[in-house]
This record gives sequence, C-alpha cells and structure tokens, in this order.
Amino acid sequence: MLAVGNLKNEGINRGVYFSGDVMYDLFLLAKEKIMHEEDTNKTLNVGFDKFALFTLHRDFNTDIEERLISILKAVGRIAQEIKVIFPIHPRTRKCITNFKLEYLLNSFHFTEPIDYLTTVKLLNNCEFVITDSGGLQKEAYFAGKRAIVLMPDTGWRELTDCRWNILVDADSEKMFKGFKQILGETIIPPSGLYGDGDAGSKIAKILLGKD
Repeated sequence: MLAVGNLKNEGINRGVYFSGDVMYDLFLLAKEKIMHEEDTNKTLNVGFDKFALFTLHRDFNTDIEERLISILKAVGRIAQEIKVIFPIHPRTRKCITNFKLEYLLNSFHFTEPIDYLTTVKLLNNCEFVITDSGGLQKEAYFAGKRAIVLMPDTGWRELTDCRWNILVDADSEKMFKGFKQILGETIIPPSGLYGDGDAGSKIAKILLGKD
C-alpha cells in the first residue's frame, strides 16, 4: 500500500496494481505445513513457554566491534527478563570469536542455523522478535509478533510508521526501551499491509491479462 502511494505521489498511476506480497503467500503455506509437525520447542530442547527470537547477521552489525558489543550487551540484558533463542549465523559466530566476545553470550539459548519452516514455528511461538533481517521484520508481522529492528533504517517503513516494529539501530538503551515498550503496550497493527496471501495468483492473472 505504501509503495502504491509513493508511486501516486510521483504521478505514476497507470499500470499500478496492489497484488500483495508473495512472501506472505509463502508464510501461509509454511504455517499450514507445520500445523501437524512435532513441537519445535521439544526438537530444539527449548524447555520454556515464553521466549524472544533473536537473529543477527548484517555485516554492519557483526563486523564492527563496537556495534556488536552494544547489541549483545543489550540483548543479554533483555535475556535476564525473558529467554532469548539465538540461531547463530556463521558470520556472527566468526566475529564473536575474532573479537573474543564469548563472555557476552552467557544469557542466550543458542541453536545452529535453522531452516525456514523452523523459523516459522519459532515465530508462531515467540513473544516478539529482535532482528536485523529484512525478511524477518515482515514475517514477524505475518505471525502477529512485534519486532525490534537492529538497523539504522528499514525498507518496510509501513511497519515502523504504524509503530508495530521499533527501529533502534545498535543503540543499547533504545533496544531495552523497545523491549519494555513491547511488554507494556497493546497495539493493533493495520491489516492487509501485504495483501491477503494470494499475491502470486493475482500477479499471474495480471501478466496473462485476465485481471
């Protein structure tokens, strides 16, 4: 919707369609597929009910020691109040080792890198998300979970403009404030920001001239 509005502001109206996002199509298919599979909390040895899902892999966060320290300290502080599951990316693991930051990891529940279906399972079960992943910011919204976004800016302004996702960059105080904000307030996000889950078929019809 925001993209359509941006095009309209540029005077581009002809040939513009709001189809939705094929990522949402995929998320719904994945969610349907995992409904009857084994409980992820058991398969990952996660013996607790409430947790946050944390992912980190962007080079501007992992490769700059000061930013990595700030993020790990802040999320470690959050992990004192709620369990944090951290599927650790190879880049992140390497940088933590190179900078000798293992001492900051005592509060996390680690897993190896996980596949998409497992990610969807964890999204459905978690309380909220902490991430620098572009895709996971949207997928959190698909799952009805808010996200603390560890980036200086985001391509999904619609999610921060409605205050569903909270943009904090690598600022440790903003991270912890965002965590408290998520716990302390109730927000109902706008529905249909990325369509109804049928973007693929809509796009196909448009391309075939059947719309």
